Amino acid sequence: MRVIGLDLGSKRIGVAVSDTSATIATPLTVIQRSKKHSIDHQAIASLVREEEAEAVVVGLPLSMSGEMGPAARAAVAESEVLATVVSVPVHLHDERLTTVAADAVLIEAKMKAQARRRVVDKVAAAVMLQSWLDARKNAQGSDHSSGAN
Repeated sequence: MRVIGLDLGSKRIGVAVSDTSATIATPLTVIQRSKKHSIDHQAIASLVREEEAEAVVVGLPLSMSGEMGPAARAAVAESEVLATVVSVPVHLHDERLTTVAADAVLIEAKMKAQARRRVVDKVAAAVMLQSWLDARKNAQGSDHSSGAN
């Protein structure tokens, strides 16, 4: 199952994709925001078709305390609209610190600031998507446990 991960920003949307076994997330692209979300959603729907994705995971930017602030409420609202445009399920996943983690990796790779800005959104989407894939795999593993010690 291939999955698309989205890091919704006000200026850019970071996009990542999993491999067909839904094990590894990889940065894919960055979509520059247009003036209309409907245009952005059509671009995402096109990527879903091209990548033959079976699900979309949208990063949920909760506050550090885990509460829903304005950005999280906006992500929920946008994901609900997106779900009417793409032909696959849309899931939300906590994305706290993904951009920070992505930026740290890029700094460690000695990437210059201008180059980091071009890729940080898709790397953040990959970090978030990888977290969702890992959580899903761990949940499936515990669902299949026999309960024997």
